[in-house]
Amino acid sequence: MNANEYPDAPTGKPLWLITLADLALLLVGFLVLLQATQHIGGKDLAKGIREGFGTNDTEPTPMPVAAAGILDFAPGSAILPTTPGALVAWAREAARDPRVMLTVTGSTDGTPADIDRVTGSAAILAADRARTVAAALAAVAPSRVAIVTATKPGRRAAIVSVAFVGEAPRTQP
Repeated sequence: MNANEYPDAPTGKPLWLITLADLALLLVGFLVLLQATQHIGGKDLAKGIREGFGTNDTEPTPMPVAAAGILDFAPGSAILPTTPGALVAWAREAARDPRVMLTVTGSTDGTPADIDRVTGSAAILAADRARTVAAALAAVAPSRVAIVTATKPGRRAAIVSVAFVGEAPRTQP
């Protein structure tokens, strides 16, 4: 077979034109979405999107943005190893934004010596460390402090994390 026997290639649209049409349709779809949702509140829109993807989460989990803490507790002790002044100042600055939550996470190192002396429980010692640091932060933002314990051994510490939780609920006058 020679080159004259092959049929001519059909004329078509250039590839860039198809890509441009796809982009234009995406832009139109986005503008229609914006127009259709302009009267829906942000929380209702987020709820609808979550339902559309089949999730049951009613509230998103807080997004941690910063952390500080007190490290190197003595084994088996929940007594603060250093003064918490710098941590309190840091937390006070972070809590100026009403959209954040402070979470205090207590932890133990997993050794047999790092347990609560009365109960023999590492989880109780971790909770005691978190409560000790939370008590130091009590004047900062008492309604926005949560206490948790680490699920796995780590350091003998109490870590304070700042998490973005969204807009504070508005009260009706």
